Amino acid sequence: MRTIPFRQALREAMEEEMRRDDRVFLMGEEVAQYNGAYKVSQGMLDEFGPRRIIDTPIAELGFAAIGVGAAMNGARPIIEFMTWNFAVLPLDQILNHAAKTLSMSGGHFTCPIVFRGPNGSAGQLGAQHSQAFENLYANMPGLKVISVSNPYDAKGLLKAAIRDENPIVFMESEVMYGDVGEVPEEEYIIPIGKADIKRAGTDVTLVSYNKTMKVALGAADELSKEGISAEVIDLRTIRPLDWHTILNSVKRTNRLVIVEEQWPFGSVGSEIAYRIQKEGFDYLDAPIRRIASADANMHYAPNLVAAYLPNIEQTVKTVKEVMYATGR
Repeated sequence: MRTIPFRQALREAMEEEMRRDDRVFLMGEEVAQYNGAYKVSQGMLDEFGPRRIIDTPIAELGFAAIGVGAAMNGARPIIEFMTWNFAVLPLDQILNHAAKTLSMSGGHFTCPIVFRGPNGSAGQLGAQHSQAFENLYANMPGLKVISVSNPYDAKGLLKAAIRDENPIVFMESEVMYGDVGEVPEEEYIIPIGKADIKRAGTDVTLVSYNKTMKVALGAADELSKEGISAEVIDLRTIRPLDWHTILNSVKRTNRLVIVEEQWPFGSVGSEIAYRIQKEGFDYLDAPIRRIASADANMHYAPNLVAAYLPNIEQTVKTVKEVMYATGR
């Protein structure tokens, strides 16, 4: 194992798959000459050339459409959005074309394409650049949705996504590109649709994904100081959702708290809560609780950013409530 940054793990995944399969190419704003807005594609133009590392105008709808057409004709595009906030523009291509190609063609056409880029808040960027979209895309049949929290998972799941025959929405985070983590030297693939238990525990199950995994793990550390053992699950894949891993954990801990960077109405946590109460109601010793972003647009002021996003203190308090230990 070696320790590498998040952005390098993503780059290695793309490079390895491009060397393996000459149908794979990367297209997006600043991915070539500028080496990527966040330097994820640094050096790839030098190795693969301008036919496979393609700079685009600021026209997300246009280059997403080119990618969908290329995928339907046998290529395997990776479409990078500088942020998923800009991907509201090509939503028609993702929803009405990529996601529906297989079913509307009666199985005659596939659309093996990966749409990837940073998602959610990156601090003081204002309401239009601070939105988390996992729940939106997970609501669309025909798409697979992946949201990663660390370099190891990012590399293994991006490689799996590039090889998949379905359209994939792959979500990262601007504030994690510099994070470092252990990644094997040898090639590996992580199966899509399998959650991972990052920390074993016995008293309560914490479920999260993407950068709010830091909140969940930080809360577990704080809770352990008070004798509360939290099991922490990283969903990794939002659709298909591995609710079996969550259910099996709840059978052991009897309590569930979900931490996510979504607006609360119709969130990923809402679906998890429904599935677990449906399949595991008799195992619950307390109501399922969910910690989400505020039901509001996120403004620029730093105090409002802090009030908007889930945090460790809020998570610890919620866990104590489901433990009926608020006096501790």
